[in-house]
Amino acid sequence: MEVEAIGHGNFEVYLTEKSIVKAVNHLPKPQILALSNLDLLSGRFPVTYFYFYRNPQALSFPSIIESLKKSLSETLSYFYPFAGRIVENPLNSEPEIICDNSGALVVEGHANISLMKLNFYNLDQSLKGKLVSVNPDFPLQVQVTTYTCGGISLTFTFDHALGDASAFGKFLLSWCEIAQNKPLSCIPDHQRNLRPRCPPTYHPSLDRIFVKCTIEDILNMSTTNIKIKRLYHVDVSSISRLQHIAGTNDNKRTKIEAFSAYIWKIMATTIDKKHPRCKMGWLVDGRDRMCGTHSSMSNYIGNVLSLAVGEATVAELKQGSISDIATNVHDAILKVTNEEHFLDLIDWIECHRPGLMLANIVLGHGGPALVVSSGRRFPVSELNFGFGSPVLGTVCSTIEKIGVAYMNQRPSALGDGSWTVSAIIWPELASALESDNIFEPMSESRLQL
Repeated sequence: MEVEAIGHGNFEVYLTEKSIVKAVNHLPKPQILALSNLDLLSGRFPVTYFYFYRNPQALSFPSIIESLKKSLSETLSYFYPFAGRIVENPLNSEPEIICDNSGALVVEGHANISLMKLNFYNLDQSLKGKLVSVNPDFPLQVQVTTYTCGGISLTFTFDHALGDASAFGKFLLSWCEIAQNKPLSCIPDHQRNLRPRCPPTYHPSLDRIFVKCTIEDILNMSTTNIKIKRLYHVDVSSISRLQHIAGTNDNKRTKIEAFSAYIWKIMATTIDKKHPRCKMGWLVDGRDRMCGTHSSMSNYIGNVLSLAVGEATVAELKQGSISDIATNVHDAILKVTNEEHFLDLIDWIECHRPGLMLANIVLGHGGPALVVSSGRRFPVSELNFGFGSPVLGTVCSTIEKIGVAYMNQRPSALGDGSWTVSAIIWPELASALESDNIFEPMSESRLQL
C-alpha cells in the first residue's frame, strides 16, 4: 500500500500496510448471530486496548507481523464472530452479527519516535489517528506499530457488540496461547442465550437507571467538558492505605470500593455550584451472578454487564469521611451483584425493544457523574505473543463526545499490586487528582524503559 503519514502533536506514524486476516478454519456457511438483550444495552461503542513491548531483539518486525497474523487466523477459527460483520436487521433495526469470515483488519505502522520519548500520560497526543485505527467496517481491528528503539505497541479495537472486557480478555489470552503453541484454556461459548422470562418482569427502579433512546439522542448529547484523557500509575502502597482508611473494625472494604470513595470525595470539590448532587457508577460483570440459571458462564462470549449507580449530595461528599463514602459505594454495588438484578435487567430490555438502550448517566442525564470500571482480572503481563511480556497494558476510548467521565483500572504490568488507571475526565478533576500523590502521571521511568 502507499505509505500514509499520520502526524499529530510531536511525532508521526507511517502506516505502511493494511491487510485482512480471516479464520483459517471457518464455518461451512455464513450464520446470523442475534445479539442478546445485554448486548443491546452495551451499544456499538469502540473499545480499545493498547500494550507496549520492549525491543524483542531476537526477532525482526516482519517475522513478528507474520507470526501475529498466522496466530490471529487460527484464533478467529474459535472466535468466529470476531471475523464477521455487524449489520442492521431490516425488520427491527437492531444490530446482528453476520458470521461470514469477512476478516479482521491488521494495520502496520512505523513511528518516528522511541518509546522513551512517548507521552504515556497525555493519551490525547498518542491514541486516535496515531496508534489507533478505527474503521467501522471491521468489528476487530489491530494496529502493530514499531518505534525507532525497536519497541512495539499493539492496539486492539473491538466493537462493543462483540462482547465486554471479560470476552475480549478471553480472546486475547487465547491468541497468546495459540501464538506460543500452548493448549487453549478457553473453549468459547457463542450461544448468547441470555433470554427473558415469560412473562418479563422487573423492579421499577430500573426505569430510573436505564432509558430507551435513539441514535439522535446519542449524537445530540449535551456538550460537556469531559475531554481530558490521562494515564496514571497508582502505587500498591497508596491502594493499601486507601483500603485501610475506608474500612472500619466491623466492615472491611474492597480495594475498588476504597478507591471509588476517594475519587468521589475529590470529585465533589470540582463540581460547579449549580449542581447540588452528583453520581458515581460501577460496571458489574454478571457472569458469576448468573450461575443459578447457567451452570457456568466463565467462557461466555458477549456482554454480561450492568451498571450500579450511587448518588449523593456534594455537601455530603465534602463533609463525609472516606469510610462513610465507601459504605455508600458498597451499598450501591450490592444492589446489582445478584442474579435477580440481571434477570430483571434482561426483562427490562425485552419490554423496551426494539431500539437502543443506555444508562441515563451515560447520556449525561442527572448531573455530573463518573463511571469506574475494575479490570483486576483482565490480562496484562500475561499478554505474551511470543516476543515477551508488555511493560504496559490498559484500555481507553477514542469516542470524542461522551456524557459521563470514566476511570478504568488495570493491574500494572510490573505485577507488584500497583494499578494503571486510564481516565476520561474534566480538567478540574484532573488537576485535583494530580495535586495529591496518589495519582502519579504515567511516565517511561514508571514503565522501567
